[in-house]
Amino acid sequence: MSGNGERQKIPFDADRLDQLLDEAGIDVLLVSSKHNVQYLLGGYRFFFFDYMDAIGRSRYLPILVYPKGAPEKAAYIGYRLEKHEKEARGFWVPEMRPASSGTLDAMQMAVEHVQRLGLGSGRIGIETAFLPADAYEALREALPQSRVTNAITPLERLRAVKTPDELGKLREASERVIDSMLAVVGGHGPGATKRQLVDALKREEVGRGLTFEYCLITAGTSLNRSPSDQVWQQGDILSLDSGGNYHGYIGDVCRMAILGEPDGELQELLGEVDAIQQAAMRPVRAGVRGGEIYAGAEAAIGRSPRREHIEFVAHGMGLISHEVPHLTDRGPVQYTAEDAERPLQAGMVLSIETTLLHPRREIGRASCRERV
Repeated sequence: MSGNGERQKIPFDADRLDQLLDEAGIDVLLVSSKHNVQYLLGGYRFFFFDYMDAIGRSRYLPILVYPKGAPEKAAYIGYRLEKHEKEARGFWVPEMRPASSGTLDAMQMAVEHVQRLGLGSGRIGIETAFLPADAYEALREALPQSRVTNAITPLERLRAVKTPDELGKLREASERVIDSMLAVVGGHGPGATKRQLVDALKREEVGRGLTFEYCLITAGTSLNRSPSDQVWQQGDILSLDSGGNYHGYIGDVCRMAILGEPDGELQELLGEVDAIQQAAMRPVRAGVRGGEIYAGAEAAIGRSPRREHIEFVAHGMGLISHEVPHLTDRGPVQYTAEDAERPLQAGMVLSIETTLLHPRREIGRASCRERV
């Protein structure tokens, strides 16, 4: 980031975005999700609303107006306190208006900019899942001749291939989560509750410069993954599945521990999970059809006598979880499997996860991430 209000260079591939918008039939974008605003503004995220969007009777609504083929005419509509950010750092957008206090005035300013661009009757792309109902209604009322469409596809396609800087942040996030987990496991023993372990993990992640997002935790024979007063006891298996955020990028990692030594059955089960992981990762390289990941995993699962108790998922990672590539339509997060028949690209980031839910004991989740 440049300081002293100096303007940045455009921090993303504007030509690629213009191509994607052309394919989607969009003339102008109104970007309103925190993660896409952050991406298009080169990593900027307004700290004041980092945890909670609500204020008064409304909420924070950043809007980046991007006309296709004309980044020099883009504008950013920000909250009134973002005037200090404008003074302290540079933004690439030619017009920055840190003047909104809620959803309606933010949309009003965005509409005014669209009208100045002469696109009031054009094709407007919005993020339907990230635009409040009152702001959407205000947009439709102000620009009744426009055609409004969902712009999620071009925006997620724009983020699909990570830059070296993004890959570094994702790697750093994962490594810091792992280090935090090792510290927690090494510093706790019999008698610690799941809640105490999660609280300790939060402190470790924050102390390593991460924003703690969540921890799914199991202990012993229970499959319940919420923090609780359940006690981690001698001989119990522990599964920690945590997301730590580093400069907006998620390190989503799972690690297991045991108080004592793993018996033969447990070693066999973990070996089976690892074999499925390896089968899924074996085809991962640029140019390979995305569906080959699932083909490899499902073949290995089909050979397992415990296949009824095995869950497998592979998904993209980046600013959010389950971003492109989308490889299945049968996973825990609903989307179409449009990338199953497309080639993987160098720079995509995948989380590959196998879970074996033992009918008598929890062996947890083994998670691996491959960069291609």
